[in-house]
Amino acid sequence: MAVPTASPHIVPQNTVKHVADRTAFSVLFAIAVSHLLNDTVQSLIPAIYPLVKESYQLSFSEIGLITLTFQLTASILQPLVGHWTDRRPQPFALVGGMVFSLAGLLLLAWAGSFHSLLMAVALVGIGSSIFHPEASRMAYVASGGKRALAQSVFQLGGNAGSALGPLLAAAIIVPLGQTKISWFSLLPLIAMVVLWRVGRWYLRMMALRTHRQARQPVVPRTPIPRKQVIGVVTILLLLIFSKQFYLASMTSYFTFYLMGEFGLTVQAAQIQLFFFLFAAAVGTLVGGLLGDRLGYRTIIWISILGAAPFTLLLPYADAFWTTVLAVVAGFILASAFSAILVYAQLLIPGRVGLVSGLFFGFAFGMAGIGSAVLGSLADATSINTVFTVCSFLPLLGLLCAFLPREQRV
Repeated sequence: MAVPTASPHIVPQNTVKHVADRTAFSVLFAIAVSHLLNDTVQSLIPAIYPLVKESYQLSFSEIGLITLTFQLTASILQPLVGHWTDRRPQPFALVGGMVFSLAGLLLLAWAGSFHSLLMAVALVGIGSSIFHPEASRMAYVASGGKRALAQSVFQLGGNAGSALGPLLAAAIIVPLGQTKISWFSLLPLIAMVVLWRVGRWYLRMMALRTHRQARQPVVPRTPIPRKQVIGVVTILLLLIFSKQFYLASMTSYFTFYLMGEFGLTVQAAQIQLFFFLFAAAVGTLVGGLLGDRLGYRTIIWISILGAAPFTLLLPYADAFWTTVLAVVAGFILASAFSAILVYAQLLIPGRVGLVSGLFFGFAFGMAGIGSAVLGSLADATSINTVFTVCSFLPLLGLLCAFLPREQRV
């Protein structure tokens, strides 16, 4: 990983401009790899639902409660972590977060009861709540002005990890048993090594930026009216709600839908889920590449509302077209998050950690609440009803009409 070689105390001005303002692709790659490892661990949780449902005789409501426990612990702390690190950056906090994820993973492997499962996923959630705000900040610092691209590369790692988890679960955990989850403890250990090096780079960047800010005059900003900020943030959170509730239906219950509707085996259904999640990973990267060029508002509009025709058709399709529609919907829908996050960071400058924590936390929370609510709906009605109801969620993309363009943000 390339790191600045200049002294953190005495830095020539031309060196500061060169290092602090360029896009640090090696750092972005390292953060993305860490995100991949982190989210692979996370994605093992929903990937083993069919296994633990049978082993522990769980209802769909209890499956939803597992997701809710994970998502709430992964969401409530994120804005607090982001607010704290805005004031006191913690370059090595990411390593500490991985310790929680490692502990949760090992407990998940040897959990002997439903309550042990809840404790395990809570520990993984705490690790996630520490990881996401600070890792997103580091991606912002490494962006060199290409903010949507940087966030998309960061998100690409996470989406790739989410897609990889079901494949690994189908290949290893489902045939060999729950205890083989312990094999994946190597992933957070690798992430710790990578994140330690990223933390050292971030320390140098903090010194470089502090030096530059001390030499440059402060340019006053025209504050955006508070009411406008609250209104726009509310719309963005509603868009996150629509996106995450739909994704919750897919990540938690798509395998059950395929098994019940078309008679697929667990492994075959997991592979179909991988196709959906892989398409979401590609969509994340494409959304970032286009966001810096076409405008973040435009990408948000296309991504949320553009998925609606495909989600509306999916509950009425046969097995082949269900896969096609799911892949297209995942590709389009996933391209929104990076644009939404950067749009919010422009709206509230100087609070990268708080904004990242708020939006990542809200996204995780909505996914958890969505899984619990949809699990109860599935118990009361059917899995088919869940997908029919969720197919209308992308229509909330019509709210994009109320978002101001970037130059007004």
